[in-house]
Amino acid sequence: MSTPTRILLLDDHSLFRESLVRLLESEPDFRVVAHCATVSAAIDVLQRTPIDVVLLDYDLGEERGTDLLRQLHACKSSPRVLMVTAGISERTTLDILNAGVAGVLFKHSNPTQLVDAIRKIAQGEMWLDGGIVRSLVSGVKDRGAETRNTRPLTSRQQEVLSGILDGLTNKEIAWNLKVSESSIKAVIQELFQKAGVRTRSQLVRIAIEKHAGDWLSNDKKLG
Repeated sequence: MSTPTRILLLDDHSLFRESLVRLLESEPDFRVVAHCATVSAAIDVLQRTPIDVVLLDYDLGEERGTDLLRQLHACKSSPRVLMVTAGISERTTLDILNAGVAGVLFKHSNPTQLVDAIRKIAQGEMWLDGGIVRSLVSGVKDRGAETRNTRPLTSRQQEVLSGILDGLTNKEIAWNLKVSESSIKAVIQELFQKAGVRTRSQLVRIAIEKHAGDWLSNDKKLG
């Protein structure tokens, strides 16, 4: 039997935490290690206990979820973070992607989406709601942000980037494009080099913020 995904939940609303814990513990492959309301309490857990995925609210009353992100490097474990929020601005979304958040999910989303998001993130993938991506791209284009046209993408690189923005795994992208998963991994490394990044979340942020007018201009799903 595989090891359950170890989850830490950080949210300042106790009723939401308790209901979410009940939902997550009904899944046999999840184990809620702890849930807390403050950044300091979360850091204390992370320094003592291995955690795979942190479910993090952005608005923690007097604190912000980004306060935890800045302190994660000092923890023994290196969990992946899913921001579960009632809503955040486009600027904040881009900033937390750059900080390494592996996904963003709205609190009003279907519980099935949350479960799917946790599983994908635990496997090293990303989760971004399609509405979030479309909103970010539209906002950047509406502002007429300057794009960098010096390093255009090949058609294959655009296809793979589109798959990443759709929240697909490497295996799913490979199946859609009828190529091997190793080929997809190679293309993703090419994208990392062109964007000057090291993670998928940073790639998404750069693609949206800096290249919406060229790298994403041919993506029909995001237009």
